[in-house]
Amino acid sequence: MIISDFHNHTSFSADSNASPESMIEKAINLGLSYLCITDHMDLDMNIPDMDFTFDTAEYFLKHQQLKEQYKDRITLLTGIELGLQPHLTAELHELLRSGDFDFVIGSSHLCDKIDPYYPEYWQGKTEYQATYRYFEYILETLEAFEDIDVYGHIDYVVRYGPTQAENYSYAKYKEILDEILKTLIAKNIGLELNTGGLKYGLGFAHPHTDVLKRYKELGGEIITIGSDAHKPEHLAYDFPKVPAILREAGFEYYTIFKNRTPEFIRL
Repeated sequence: MIISDFHNHTSFSADSNASPESMIEKAINLGLSYLCITDHMDLDMNIPDMDFTFDTAEYFLKHQQLKEQYKDRITLLTGIELGLQPHLTAELHELLRSGDFDFVIGSSHLCDKIDPYYPEYWQGKTEYQATYRYFEYILETLEAFEDIDVYGHIDYVVRYGPTQAENYSYAKYKEILDEILKTLIAKNIGLELNTGGLKYGLGFAHPHTDVLKRYKELGGEIITIGSDAHKPEHLAYDFPKVPAILREAGFEYYTIFKNRTPEFIRL
């Protein structure tokens, strides 16, 4: 049984209405031992009527209250999901100095200032070109900023492609995906197994199992598990499938973080 969910969102995130308490109560009901809330911090997101930032002082105060309230029932950890863009390096470093985070996910929600969620991202490019450019952008981002613990849903772009996973495979993008994985390993940044891919009907968790296998083959060791839930009913989504996915990729453990330090839990 997987006992930790290290990617989920509450009402501190612009795209969630879930109270932190509702997520914690659900985690307890599911039998989780650890819940790391990782609300969105996407500077310069440029989406009308949606602000993907929050007050970190308020965030830490709320988390301290909740940690005390639930200390005998679950270990609550304070995380954040940073939306990475190369030009935000200084701002992101400053943001991480605003408090003692337990865990930091870095994610690419934008590529060249457009979210692949929107059809305009795909216009004027073939599906292959648009997907390749997204992976290329991840490398550019890692060159600019590396103060993260894991990279989140690295094939997020596939969720919103014209054919979704129909024409996607590790083999098709092997060269650039290998470069991403080698860069993560060299920078001691882990990889996230995100079951949101299963929720979105891709047939695999993010990243694709073949990418997970390759990460392990290349020497990758750090792998966290997250549902990317934005509401309580999606917390720990399809987690019963995760041990088999990890074992197929060659892992005998998964990772949690406390005070930005990895700890390994055997499957």
